[in-house]
Amino acid sequence: MAQVPAAVRTLSVLKLLAAAPGSLSAAVIARKLELPRSSTYHLLQAMQNEGFLTYYPDERTWGLGVSVFEVGSAYLRHEPLERLARPLLAALVNSVAVPVVAHLGILQGRETLYLLKEAPRKPVTLVTDIGVRLPAHLTASGRAILAALPAAQVRAVFPSHDAFSDRTGRGPQSPAELRTVLSDELRAGFSFEDEFVTEGYVSLAAPVLDRSGHPTASIACTLRKQDYSQDSQTVIVAAIHKAVRELERRSR
Repeated sequence: MAQVPAAVRTLSVLKLLAAAPGSLSAAVIARKLELPRSSTYHLLQAMQNEGFLTYYPDERTWGLGVSVFEVGSAYLRHEPLERLARPLLAALVNSVAVPVVAHLGILQGRETLYLLKEAPRKPVTLVTDIGVRLPAHLTASGRAILAALPAAQVRAVFPSHDAFSDRTGRGPQSPAELRTVLSDELRAGFSFEDEFVTEGYVSLAAPVLDRSGHPTASIACTLRKQDYSQDSQTVIVAAIHKAVRELERRSR
């Protein structure tokens, strides 16, 4: 079978950085892969443009980009993760007294993609459904994942004000605002969305981590704001964390 040099080089860069303990300079990449320096810089730039690499200007090094995470998430979200999560979402919905809709979501670029939805017996009408995509910086599902990512990866996805969309006039609208929100939510151990997506609804979420501590998905609950209170928050967050821990245990 004939090889395609550009494709082989691209895959070689990805495998090299995946195995490296940290980011690498272009010179080191070129030397380890025995590539011409000039073509190495062009290759790295092209991979950065597609989101597969991130450049760290202060260190002058290259690391894996968010698109690599997206590809990994796409693999993980196929049947195994969904089959493992489905009964856990059902148990989560049934374990809390207030009507909530439970979701399993992943991050795709700047959007949250919802893979599973479990609704209570009492209907709750939402814009979130299986296959729906929403701005990740506005959803609790998306921010739960973003908060668990390295800061450099978040900057690569949301580099400027232009990367931010708006739905209800609420939520972070700049890189600085997003950094502050993510930092607060990381310390709290869960993400909270208060009418950022739909007026009258709030959401809470926590990330699902793989063996290395990297977020692969999130579990979230959405409920009517009229049903939300500090007491219900405590119960729902505890139920989300229980489902997350069990999904992590089953998927490792």
